[in-house]
Amino acid sequence: MAQGYISIGSNIDKDVHIPASINGLGQQFGALTLSGIYQTAAVGFDGDDFYNLVVGFDSALPVADIVQRLKQMELDNGRTRNCQKCSPRTLDLDLLLYGDVRINETDLQIPRPDFECYAYVLQPLAEIAPDLIHPTLQLSYAELWRRYDKTELKQMRVVPDWLAGLAVIAN
Repeated sequence: MAQGYISIGSNIDKDVHIPASINGLGQQFGALTLSGIYQTAAVGFDGDDFYNLVVGFDSALPVADIVQRLKQMELDNGRTRNCQKCSPRTLDLDLLLYGDVRINETDLQIPRPDFECYAYVLQPLAEIAPDLIHPTLQLSYAELWRRYDKTELKQMRVVPDWLAGLAVIAN
């Protein structure tokens, strides 16, 4: 079994797609560890705020199977593949880390490159895996978050009404 971490984000019907993705991930992988949910300003474009969080899970599946399941879940939630990198989206699921797996291919990179540069990923990851060590920077995620420049941070923790009704909560 490997421990994995998936970032979840949405700024289109986020009160529908985020809980649907959490429930779907629970059906796929069993017990999940959920970070808090953060409302975050859109980065790289003008658009509605996102909800972002990170979930931890354990699995013995190959990376390719996990990635395929995440892509299908995005499609099931109305994601289109022809959208630009920085644009509104119904659901964005990214496999950040998966045990000690290292992949550097054109269409798949694990660990996800530069995610420690984005508060909407780093803060929730540091929340649920504070002592986990970044594979190349050799610092814990808690330390990376402590060092993160928060002077222009446009992010706050929120507790949406639907959170209490989620069927899959392990944390």
